[in-house]
Amino acid sequence: MNAEAIRHVLMTADTVGGVWSHALELAAGLGARGVRVSLATMGVPLTPAQRRQAASISSIELHESQWRLEWMDDPWNDVRRAGEWLLELDAALHPDAVHLNQFAFGALPFAAPKLVVAHSCVASWWRAVHRQLAPAEWNSYRDAVRQGLAGAQLVGAPTEAMLSSLALDYGYIQGGLVLPNGRSGAMFAPGRKEPLILSAGRLWDAAKNLQALAAVADRLPWPVRVAGPAAPPGAGVREIVRTPGVHWLGELPPDALAAQFARASIYALPARYEPFGLSVLEAGLSQCALVLGDVPSLREVWGDAALYVPPEDHEALHAALMRLIGDPPLLQQMGRKALARAGHFTPDRMVDAYLSAYARLLAPAAAGAPPRRRSRRKAEENACAS
Repeated sequence: MNAEAIRHVLMTADTVGGVWSHALELAAGLGARGVRVSLATMGVPLTPAQRRQAASISSIELHESQWRLEWMDDPWNDVRRAGEWLLELDAALHPDAVHLNQFAFGALPFAAPKLVVAHSCVASWWRAVHRQLAPAEWNSYRDAVRQGLAGAQLVGAPTEAMLSSLALDYGYIQGGLVLPNGRSGAMFAPGRKEPLILSAGRLWDAAKNLQALAAVADRLPWPVRVAGPAAPPGAGVREIVRTPGVHWLGELPPDALAAQFARASIYALPARYEPFGLSVLEAGLSQCALVLGDVPSLREVWGDAALYVPPEDHEALHAALMRLIGDPPLLQQMGRKALARAGHFTPDRMVDAYLSAYARLLAPAAAGAPPRRRSRRKAEENACAS
């Protein structure tokens, strides 16, 4: 980097979705470059598997909380208290930069400069799923997102499509960076392929559109397996409605899910909304042929390395799956293309992008941003030196 060296980042992560996996992958890569990460978690308590994952990365210092996330029901008292907690961490830890994977905290007066990363949002989710604007009950959320974006020195998103949605939904037109996700092939790798179709995602999230796959499963000659939690956080155990042709696997730990990817010949995710799609990347690394919802973000990431179907067109989904099942050379070709495309989204490339973003935070004049306040640590070092 050609700016002040980053040595310590305070990063937030929720424990509910793909941001958790992203944060761990990024933190491990940063650690390999000599950057410590203080990881502040919120949402729901860490599972034993998540705790083991974090403990396996020596560069992570874990700070846990259970504050509700900004997209959850009636979260604002928790969001306020989480913000106070993060400011206390900032004061105690003196990070060089603050990396926020939630919006609202961008408005807080951290001493270190702030990067806000937009992994997804309610407004763009609502438009994609319901084909209309989110109702007035989400106005407090909109205001919090706008204030968080306005307070950040820099804003990023994993795709251009997600970055563009910030302008449409919140009027954020100050620009930003595309910071693609990355995933290591150490866990996700091709295995001996079997005649089966896999999907993974939150069953309760209409954006994943797993119901479309369930609707065509009993007309497919191959079995369909679906992995993921059945209920949203805090909703307790929810009974899964059994569907002919679908084997529901439940929520799997990473190694068990990787084994399913390795065996599956096809990965199907007819998503209505997917700002990047970490599960698709894991499937691509496992050389699964991809059948995806025809949305701009997935086309941006996968290009011609996938087959695309309109999310609401069940017949198109059935036809795409049958095309691959009935044409083994095409099936193998699409698996190879997915693997090759997945190879572009490496952890090293992701870490390079984030280190460049952090460098921009520390060189605001070059980026046209307002001057950065010196961190307390720098001030103390300068005082001692004098």
